[in-house]
Amino acid sequence: MTLEELLALPPTVNVTTAARALGIGVHKAYSLIKTGSFPVQTLTLGSTVKIPTAALWRVLGVTPPAQ
Repeated sequence: MTLEELLALPPTVNVTTAARALGIGVHKAYSLIKTGSFPVQTLTLGSTVKIPTAALWRVLGVTPPAQ
């Protein structure tokens, strides 16, 4: 995922998108989430898992440009 793509993400993303940004597979991402080892904060909303984009940026060292 390019920096431009990362900066264009909505406020929260699904596990597939977060895994792609981190360079890991979706199955590995869900495995890490299940064991509490996923490197990014997750939000569980019923049976849906979302990842806050700002937390993903922090883990990746991405600083959004000043508005």
